[in-house]
Amino acid sequence: MKFLVDNQLPISLAKYLRKQGFDCVHVSEANLSEAADASLCRYAVAQERVIISKDEDFFFFAKQPEAKIQLIWVRLGNCRSSELIAALQRFWPEIEASLGTGDRIIEIR
Repeated sequence: MKFLVDNQLPISLAKYLRKQGFDCVHVSEANLSEAADASLCRYAVAQERVIISKDEDFFFFAKQPEAKIQLIWVRLGNCRSSELIAALQRFWPEIEASLGTGDRIIEIR
């Protein structure tokens, strides 16, 4: 699996996922920090990356019938990076299963 971590989430999340063996890039590492959400969606589709974001706009993009993106939508409030990573670890089995079955939107609450 390949991931694209959006601006609202820390680069440490991308680093963590890389340490777990995943191909993961933060938008700042891809020089996409200023890119519009639609451009990020196109990039994710072209690169076959799952978007990880707190941005509700991606939820609306992923809900469209013709959408080709998959989204891990982080619905946690403001929290430390360590808490975010701990939540991801807790939910990882469900996330992986959902991505495997082709679900387009996976919420983490």
